[in-house]
Amino acid sequence: MKLQDFLGKDTKFGMDAIAADIDLAKQVQIRLVALGLLDPPANGQFGPISSASLKRFQDLVQCGEPGFLGQITAKKLIETKAEDLPKPPIDLSKNDLAARIIKYLQAKSYYFATGNSEYNILYVEGMDADGTLNGDEPNEFNDRRMVLEFVNGIPKIVGSWEATTEPGSHYTYHPMNPDKGAARIKFGQYKAWRMGMHGAVPHRALIQVAPISVHRDFNQDFSRVGDFVETGLFEVDQHWGYDYPRNDIAYASAGCLVGRTTQGHQEFLDIIEQDRRYLATPVGAPVYPGDPNERTYVFASTIIPGDELVKMFPA
Repeated sequence: MKLQDFLGKDTKFGMDAIAADIDLAKQVQIRLVALGLLDPPANGQFGPISSASLKRFQDLVQCGEPGFLGQITAKKLIETKAEDLPKPPIDLSKNDLAARIIKYLQAKSYYFATGNSEYNILYVEGMDADGTLNGDEPNEFNDRRMVLEFVNGIPKIVGSWEATTEPGSHYTYHPMNPDKGAARIKFGQYKAWRMGMHGAVPHRALIQVAPISVHRDFNQDFSRVGDFVETGLFEVDQHWGYDYPRNDIAYASAGCLVGRTTQGHQEFLDIIEQDRRYLATPVGAPVYPGDPNERTYVFASTIIPGDELVKMFPA
């Protein structure tokens, strides 16, 4: 089925029927993503998050078709434009770090969530907590892991911790894949992580379950410049840094996104586990590597070069 097949007919599909029709589910998701009501990508897996987004759309445009897809909803999904939807205004007038980050995301056409209890995970490379740049020296926890939420239309940084987005000296000189070199994540946005267990000292973390792109530092110069880019599953997780000192990543990162302290990492998890999208998903393991004890929601994260952010949107 396609949305066009509902027009002028009395066909009614409940959420389970949409989920059973992958082509229809993907088409509905594409429209919801375009309208800013659903996180990308549209993958045809029509679960609780997609269902809630469709119901939200129906409420916003007053379809009068609660709980099912009929001709009215189909017509409005086809015809409605993002600017037609009523939205709470976004206030970026303060020009604080949170506002500048959102301006950067807008300039890059990156997705960001603005709903209540919807958290945006961000990593800013080479930046201190106050938004100033540092030297971004190799083998240091001199990046920031941040969580940003909108409160009454105003972006707020609700968590900020020392972190690294790069491998340390040990794994740069002794890479996990010596034929290619250490992995250094490519700047950008990826929806690729879900809750699971990480490490030789097992602890809860965000585990990579979808492809991302990395630069391969084969020449061991601690730089992305000139390195070839590879896309795939590399076990680039978001975990803790074993409380190593700020100036020595040591064995904490072979290319993962790592918060320096154990306590800070737990604070990070405590926040993002309150995300309403995460709480709406069931426990189970349908995606590699999977963990039957964790919810199935896949988190997005954005990795930003601090120098570019400051250049584009200075304080």
